Amino acid sequence: MNKVIKVSDKTREKMIKYYEDKKREKKIPYVVFQAEDMDTVITMYESGKIMFQGVSADVDANMWLEMDGQSLVKEPTQQEISKYYYCNSVGSDEVGTGDYFGPIVVTASYVTKEDISFLEELGVKDSKKLTDEKILEIAPKIAKQIKYKTLILSNKEYNEHHNQEHNMNKIKAIMHNKVLYQLITEEKPKYDYIIVDEFAKENRYYSYIPQNTNIQRGITFMTKAEDKNLAVACSSIISRYIFLKEFDKLSDNLHIPLVKGAGVNVDKIGQEVVDKYGKEKLEEIAKLNFKNTERILKTRIV
Repeated sequence: MNKVIKVSDKTREKMIKYYEDKKREKKIPYVVFQAEDMDTVITMYESGKIMFQGVSADVDANMWLEMDGQSLVKEPTQQEISKYYYCNSVGSDEVGTGDYFGPIVVTASYVTKEDISFLEELGVKDSKKLTDEKILEIAPKIAKQIKYKTLILSNKEYNEHHNQEHNMNKIKAIMHNKVLYQLITEEKPKYDYIIVDEFAKENRYYSYIPQNTNIQRGITFMTKAEDKNLAVACSSIISRYIFLKEFDKLSDNLHIPLVKGAGVNVDKIGQEVVDKYGKEKLEEIAKLNFKNTERILKTRIV
């Protein structure tokens, strides 16, 4: 899928900074930069046009259009937003997909109308808008109040599965489906909606899931779902909490303070890991398809 957009100079500058650590080294005529973010290739042209290529091209493009005061899709009305907020719902969200170190964690949560005031008092919202300290404080309280299911995929398992046929979005779809199906089958919640933060269009999402597995259907896919639905927000927070705990455990086992994200500061830590344990250790603790691996190993004599 290809999407081409144009944004303001201010938003272009934000994009240049955002994709700084994801840029490809090869220089292309008339191109400001080309970057790879998960399964999307972003090309910014000197003409002002920006092309997004990949299965999530529309989602990534829409993120920048919304930031620029535009949108590829019609914005939901306040009434539509409210119906997904003030309801009984099951929602799922994931963390760790943009981190070189640390696992991918997907959680599905069930929130009832009666839970809303409690969650609002805690300050529940998208985990990306909360500090890690706040998440460590409120996640255990949320976990005691609501029903949820979590799936953790280590980077060793990720590396075994990730290839041309199993890209990041397919791995996410399989994990989301599994926790949603498990929660709904085991807990039998009385819900109005099942909501997933849209990382792929509905048809594409279901095409990722093997037909011989138990498939959860009836899902509502929406962008920025963690801002519009408390079940998704809770899943985001619980996933982040578990990710932080697993991340710290990994750092302790290595006796090296790991760094989150996938920037150049991560490369330095990766080089330290290779120096101490050998390049094979990266297969256990890092997502090898990230550009960091190439940058780390280029500096070694292997």
